[in-house]
Amino acid sequence: QPMTAIAILKVTPEMAGMRMSPEEFDAVEEWDEDYNYELVEGVLVVVPPVSESERGPNEMLGHWLLRYKEDHPQGSALDLTLPENLLKTPRSRRRADRVLWTGLGRTPNVRKDRPTIAVEFVSAGKRSMQRDYVQKRDEYLVAGLKEYWIIDRFRRRMTVYRREQGEVVEVVIRERDSYTTDLLPGFQLPLAKLLAVSDALDQAKTDDGDDDEA
Repeated sequence: QPMTAIAILKVTPEMAGMRMSPEEFDAVEEWDEDYNYELVEGVLVVVPPVSESERGPNEMLGHWLLRYKEDHPQGSALDLTLPENLLKTPRSRRRADRVLWTGLGRTPNVRKDRPTIAVEFVSAGKRSMQRDYVQKRDEYLVAGLKEYWIIDRFRRRMTVYRREQGEVVEVVIRERDSYTTDLLPGFQLPLAKLLAVSDALDQAKTDDGDDDEA
């Protein structure tokens, strides 16, 4: 049986695999902040630390989005963007690499207003690809997000899933292309420049003799 939130004084990595309800997960107030956590189909999951090769391009994307919001004539379409944000789906609590709120015309209540777009930077390994390309895609679209961006430095492409007239549409952006969306009019995402950030970080690790991939 799931433990009640009252019985959980602090969530730690040792609790990985514990069964919890979404309500119990939401009620916990103390976490071991050296780790990230998700609730997947009622099971507490410890999320591995995000590598520099993912954090770097995520920071760059955030920079581009904020510059768009501040400087572009149509930048008010972007209400807010946040990195490493917990995203609620009907049965799970997923940690997205980045989320965006668009079209509200106000600062969103991040606990109540559902994001419009979720972004994931693919981690190494088949399990990570399965999670990002299949599991999170299905959960995010069911939860009502309008778009889901997957930025994959291994396959050198970006995949976007969005709903059009009730159908899920897949759009693949190749390395030398840029992505635009009606949700952010006038914003362009040049994929090659984003991948170059990961490439530089990976090369720096190789130059130092560090070939480990987080």
